[in-house]
Amino acid sequence: MELVILLAMNGLVWGLVVALIALGLSIIFGLLDIINVAHGDFFMVGAVLAWTMIQYVDNFWLAFLLVPILGFLLGAVLERVVMRPIENSAALSIVAAFGLSLILQESVRATFGATPKRILDPLGVTVPILDLNYEIYRLFAAGVAVVAIGAFFAFLHKTKFGTWMRAVRQDREMAVAMGVPSNLVFMATFGLGTAMAMLGGVVAAPITSVEFRLGLDVLPLCFIAVIIGGLGNLPGTAAAAVLLCFMEGLITSFTEPTTARIVSLVLMSVVLLLRPQGIFAGKHA
Repeated sequence: MELVILLAMNGLVWGLVVALIALGLSIIFGLLDIINVAHGDFFMVGAVLAWTMIQYVDNFWLAFLLVPILGFLLGAVLERVVMRPIENSAALSIVAAFGLSLILQESVRATFGATPKRILDPLGVTVPILDLNYEIYRLFAAGVAVVAIGAFFAFLHKTKFGTWMRAVRQDREMAVAMGVPSNLVFMATFGLGTAMAMLGGVVAAPITSVEFRLGLDVLPLCFIAVIIGGLGNLPGTAAAAVLLCFMEGLITSFTEPTTARIVSLVLMSVVLLLRPQGIFAGKHA
């Protein structure tokens, strides 16, 4: 019973982190129509940068503050230099994103190495749950994800720039005609999505291994969450990510992780067949 509770809690924590990453993927797709297959590698780069900063300054919290800022700047530059020249071609954007994914992975492998690394728990405190000692940092990671997701939705609905983003997402041509600076919105959106992925990488680094292939496991989960939650449905994407990881955590307590992932893929296939607009489409404004 204790193992079931432990894995379910780990699944919930991981689901909140994945929800943060998946939201970044969803806004990039919703505004720029880019299927960003490099998004998982931004998550990986965030974790690697956190590990690298700790080696030099021995301070996890400095990395926690700086990596998302670097992620925003990196995303804005990549949108301007790589994605904008081919923004009207979906096929080219996928190829460019795939190439970017390979570049990021191989660059990290060449500089960081292929051996997985570990980041020590920055808090080092546990709390008793039944007969188990549960790491406080995991609860902290879940709290950071919840706060970041809440801040994202507040920004989207309470600020002028967030209104511009929603306007461009609903009707790009009308928004441009009304004077919305679409190029700035596109650049900031890609930067924000990248920053969310890299923040997820920093937060997840102490609870997972850090390696150049780290994003390969996260990216499919993000895409499954986007599909099940409904394309363009941001709250649905976040809810689907949490439910998926919680479900996988429960299933893993009885069987292998591979089986849990197969169940997620089967669920995605069923949703595509029976409700292609997503299971949360009714909640989408």
